[in-house]
Amino acid sequence: MINDAVPGAPEVSVTAPTEERHPGTHAIDAMSTLELLRTINAEDARVAPAVADVLPELARAVDGTVARLRSGGSVHYFGAGTSGRLAVLDAAELLPTFNAPEGLFVAHHAGGPDALIRAVENVEDDAALGVREAAALSPGDVAVGVTASGRTPFVGGALEAARARGALTVLVTANPHAELAGLADHLLAPDTGPEVITGSTRLKAGTAQKLVLNSFSTAVMVRLGRTWSNLMVDVVATNAKLRGRVVRILCEASGADEASARSALVAADGELKPALVSLLAGIPVDGAREAIETHHGSVAAALRAVQHTAQAHEQETGQWQ
Repeated sequence: MINDAVPGAPEVSVTAPTEERHPGTHAIDAMSTLELLRTINAEDARVAPAVADVLPELARAVDGTVARLRSGGSVHYFGAGTSGRLAVLDAAELLPTFNAPEGLFVAHHAGGPDALIRAVENVEDDAALGVREAAALSPGDVAVGVTASGRTPFVGGALEAARARGALTVLVTANPHAELAGLADHLLAPDTGPEVITGSTRLKAGTAQKLVLNSFSTAVMVRLGRTWSNLMVDVVATNAKLRGRVVRILCEASGADEASARSALVAADGELKPALVSLLAGIPVDGAREAIETHHGSVAAALRAVQHTAQAHEQETGQWQ
């Protein structure tokens, strides 16, 4: 490891709320274990209200992202350290949860896979690496930089390159006065304040980033029609638990009994959405699948179209009687 205290080694002084010393935790090492945990918990309780403050801007970021994804774009997360790991986690969860196509959400973590489990020296300071990681972005894409301090050069390089290519840019940070704010079309900066351990941004700052990313990606998926009501109708059944969940979701959403739900799933080759539309609309699975594909994966839109077609057919038939 490089000792940054060695003369000549690169260093920088970061000005951010997360780098300030918390006045209430100077004696944290002398607290009882329960007192220590209560202190951490009390600070964690400040995170959700801080995230609530940025929801209007988050909504605008979601709507802008959805518009680009509907036109064939993709979302790219850029981060280093804890921030990058949280971005990788969020992107990875979208495939099993929402059956998001590969490449729809892509995480670029400074240092690559090795940096997920160990610190990789100097990569977060490499702005040129961020530029290279964002080289393939286009005007239809979205770049989301995730950095607690709001100054990470890797993220800055990526956002600058993305913006130059016309992509929508979003910055998720714990610093309301982030150095990189000028590169973001949407600044999401919940002010979580000093950490109980000074500078340990895996704590409140990381929790806030997780909440923001959770909300961002979930809202995008809902707007893209990858849920039916509050049910995960695009879930990928990759294990026994999820296969059981698919049956329960279909029963809950359609009102069908378990036997009918299983039969519909067999007819739909295990795909929940066509099985659901087939049951709700009373049409063959092939017609249900076609309606879903025509309406970009939205169960609600597919059902409306099927019902409209049926009503039009009834009216036409009635006119000829």
